[in-house]
Amino acid sequence: MKKFNIRKVLDGLTAASSSSSSAAAQSGTPRENDVIQETLQSEHFQPCKTVRHGFPYQPSSMAFDPVQKILAIGTQAGALRLFGRAGVECYCQHESGSAVIQLQFLVNEGALVSALADDSIHLWNLRQKIPAILHSLKFNRERITYCHLPFQSKWLYIGTERGNIHIVNVESFTLSGYVIMWNKAIELSTKTHPGPVVHISDNPMDEGKLLIGFECGVVVLWDLKCKKADYRYTYDEAIHSVAWHHEGKQFVCSHSDGTLTTWNVRAPAKPAQIITPHGKQPKDGKKPEPCKPILKVEYKTTRAGDPFMVLSGGLSYDTVGRRACLTVMHGKSTAVLEMDYPIVDFLTLCETPYPNDFQEPYAVVVLLEKDLVVIDLGQIGYPIFENPYPLTIHESPVTCCEYFADCPAELIPALYSVGSRQKRQGYSKKEWPISGGNWGQGTQSYPEIIITGHADGSIKFWDASALMLQVLYKLKTAKVFERARSKEEKPSTEIVEEDPFAIQTLSWCPESRMLCVAGVSAHVIVYRFSKQEITTETVQLLEVRMQCEFSNGDSPDPGGEQTPTLPTPGASSSPQDSEPPTQPSTGSNSCDGPRDNIPCLKVRSSPLKQSPGYQVELVIQLVWVSGEPPQPISSLAINSSYGLVVFGNSNGLAVVDYLQKTLLLNMGTSELYSPSEPYQRQPRSPRKQRQPSGAACDTNDGSNTSEDRCKSPTSAKMSRKISSSSEQKPDLDAKDNSFIRSRSSSVSSIDRESREAISSFHFCESFPRKIDSLVSPCLLVGTTQGTVMMVALSLPPGGDQRLQQPVGISSCGTLVSLKGGILTMALLDATGTLLPPAYESWYDPNASDEDKEKNRRRRPASPPSSQEGQDSQFAVLCSEKQAKVVAMPSQTRIYKHNITETSFVLRADVVQMAGANCIACFCANGHIMTLSLPSLRPLLDVNYLPLTDMRIARTFCFSNLGQALYLTSATEIQRITYSQETCDNLQEMLSELFTPVETPEAPNRGFFKGLFGGGAQSLDREDLFGETASGKASRSLAQHIPGPGGMEGMKGAASGVVGDLARARIALDERGQKLGELDERTAAMMASADSFSKHAHDMMLKYKDKKWYQL
Repeated sequence: MKKFNIRKVLDGLTAASSSSSSAAAQSGTPRENDVIQETLQSEHFQPCKTVRHGFPYQPSSMAFDPVQKILAIGTQAGALRLFGRAGVECYCQHESGSAVIQLQFLVNEGALVSALADDSIHLWNLRQKIPAILHSLKFNRERITYCHLPFQSKWLYIGTERGNIHIVNVESFTLSGYVIMWNKAIELSTKTHPGPVVHISDNPMDEGKLLIGFECGVVVLWDLKCKKADYRYTYDEAIHSVAWHHEGKQFVCSHSDGTLTTWNVRAPAKPAQIITPHGKQPKDGKKPEPCKPILKVEYKTTRAGDPFMVLSGGLSYDTVGRRACLTVMHGKSTAVLEMDYPIVDFLTLCETPYPNDFQEPYAVVVLLEKDLVVIDLGQIGYPIFENPYPLTIHESPVTCCEYFADCPAELIPALYSVGSRQKRQGYSKKEWPISGGNWGQGTQSYPEIIITGHADGSIKFWDASALMLQVLYKLKTAKVFERARSKEEKPSTEIVEEDPFAIQTLSWCPESRMLCVAGVSAHVIVYRFSKQEITTETVQLLEVRMQCEFSNGDSPDPGGEQTPTLPTPGASSSPQDSEPPTQPSTGSNSCDGPRDNIPCLKVRSSPLKQSPGYQVELVIQLVWVSGEPPQPISSLAINSSYGLVVFGNSNGLAVVDYLQKTLLLNMGTSELYSPSEPYQRQPRSPRKQRQPSGAACDTNDGSNTSEDRCKSPTSAKMSRKISSSSEQKPDLDAKDNSFIRSRSSSVSSIDRESREAISSFHFCESFPRKIDSLVSPCLLVGTTQGTVMMVALSLPPGGDQRLQQPVGISSCGTLVSLKGGILTMALLDATGTLLPPAYESWYDPNASDEDKEKNRRRRPASPPSSQEGQDSQFAVLCSEKQAKVVAMPSQTRIYKHNITETSFVLRADVVQMAGANCIACFCANGHIMTLSLPSLRPLLDVNYLPLTDMRIARTFCFSNLGQALYLTSATEIQRITYSQETCDNLQEMLSELFTPVETPEAPNRGFFKGLFGGGAQSLDREDLFGETASGKASRSLAQHIPGPGGMEGMKGAASGVVGDLARARIALDERGQKLGELDERTAAMMASADSFSKHAHDMMLKYKDKKWYQL
């Protein structure tokens, strides 16, 4: 075989994966493989982030554009999440990573100002699909505490910790020379500093009057033109927030003692009203008891009824342990709405963006620490809106994640139909009020499904098509088990103190819809999908006793079982080969001896009502063995065509026939090796002198008899509980008993680390042995020591015989060994096409027999035979360090590639991409790599994702068509692509945040208000804050930083109709700006002409009466 010359890949081949593919040295390698045309090239690959789903992690601030109907949320890590209608969401990040303390929209302008905890402010351009920063301003000497941008103003007020207020022009992001100093704002006689600025707002009816709230309790109404304080309002409790009545004659302050003070603007001496919403009113007329601080208050008026006052906090101190509440006061009624999590911020949504009109509030958006709630103010009882965003990913912590791109088209409608019945009732009947933006115009139309497993045992199926995410169906696996009411009732769950039902791994067959899940309590559950509701009288249970393999320091295991024999290595073993036990196996959990034959969880004994969707077919539980808890299940696979489930851990593997509900094979890892092969265990001291008492699971290396080599215990006759033991546990003598109890747990944990565990499975139709010329069902088994073994499966004919005759299993020994634990395995045919595992098409198990037979059909197997002496398949094997391709049936290695020397691969998958196949790898050093198949040429190697969190390592997964995802935080899924085509089309696929909308008309002032000077008073802020009037600000106060999203961002603005409209609007704005500049130039020329004319006239008068010689 010729060697492939590996050319440089993407700028980035590092030392971590610098090795090249090598051809096998064997001369017998078939040459027909040379004709496989590999179409994938480096230019097909390019990694980039696409979208982020889920609830913003650790939110800190929020803002809403009432015209564009867009919600922005900032986080403590400097992230911005923007939400519009269902499916319209966007993620961007501040480079500094500082917390976002405040957000302000430039209403209907497609821009957003963010203020950060590092005292910087940034202007974001939202008129492009990927928002970018246009300008930044970094304050050097003062800390930012509060920002306020009046509606339709370009001047941003910034309050600081020192109590000063600076003004920024948001168009140029330059500071004005106009500064409101704290010592001028407060009484000159005041001896103490008023504290930081906690509030700034202008009077709704007079833009020239600015209301400034200081933390100490002082509020100042500042006259911007006269540069002096008109009124000062003093209260002896700290202020948290201030809200205006829309007529500008009253405002409300919330205080740290749980009180609300209402002030008349022209009566600063004392509050017009003081109320404590949650305070107990004493009968003797004394002041109510103080309450917790009211952190925020909003005061919104209605044209037809009483105003709304919405506030957070303020509960009495005796409500210890009570959850956070939002209080809505409307007229004489007060509603206290309890929230599931602490409140971060809230906003009242109103019909008008104008502060000087009746507000007409219709909803309240409440940002909680782990949720987003929108309350309908227009309906009795204040129901919440049904949230269309995928914000419940973290409802219970995610413990595992799988991604399926390009799955069968009928799956999503099927899951949606059963999931729609699970929806809660009682939501508001109105449309979701955050409705801005437009969906992307992407061309990708293939179905994508994400499955998440959770700590509470639930599994969620998500529709992830077209860069969106929507929950389809939720399955609760914990329903199968009895729930312990108290700690005393759960003596057998000690292996997991918390979350005993947590999902550890899952295996799903999209075509047959069979689902198999493994939990942390060493349990496996097999589910079938049905559209009909059933009641299961008794849940089928199979208990499996997986023995430990002992090292030199281990104790003998007296709890072993005598097992049926396997006559020859090639023969099959089945449960029917031996007699069932005469008595059922009973668990021992007395205080006299060690725990034995006890599962970790108790399966429910009462009838189980199973709704349409996934329904339990079989529960498999590993049991305690002589005081040792069962080891966690490390690998799992299900095959619907064969009716088999296989799972493995550090003790070995077990194969279960879920159709016959029997255990077919329960084997230690060492017993999978043929007698001629050395067992690939860690070096240990000899232990031949020691013979275990009782029937131990692991005998001496290299001297296994056929009786010891393969355990294939039978099941008891069919009952609700099926025991896998084939013999009663022998009695123990006192010596053995005391020895077990005194074992050191640290020794056993070290042994577990060094033991060879099962890490990967792959069902396939291949050649079990070198001499075979016909393909047959097989199971590839990969271990943590890098060994790949072949197990042959002998299946009975279909129909009734499949349910009556046993399935034969025989180990065929080692296929190949690699460095590092095996991660993934796959099979290619002679043309390099992927051979997926056989599957059975889905049929409803609760349908009539006639319908079942109509729909049941086994998928045709792979090409049936191989010509004598020729290889017709390639086995693709990838470990933590290497990838190899082995020709079948000759088992000749033809390609090998060392993926990494200095790191290790965390996740590897064989995926389909651009009509071909490749191996995609994610390394612990953050590299994403792809290798061609079958030649293992490196196609992509990019140091893309620093592994900052074990969550990323646990949840990273690749899928077909260049898609991948990982959990970037406890609440968010980050989707990425490694396809160049998807990167090129990303602009089209992303949703549009900004859409051209007309700003509503300003409220009508009315005839009499116009006549007598009432209504809103406007202010020419340019005259006050511009450079000509106020001068330049100190250069050392703040530093201007141009952003990267200037013209480049505008060029990358959205395409499509909306993008064209946006560009047209930008062009009109630019044209208007140019016309304005032309007007200015014309005015300047006219002024110059007037000046010249006057000057010429003066000259003419001066010299009019003089003779020419007097000049």
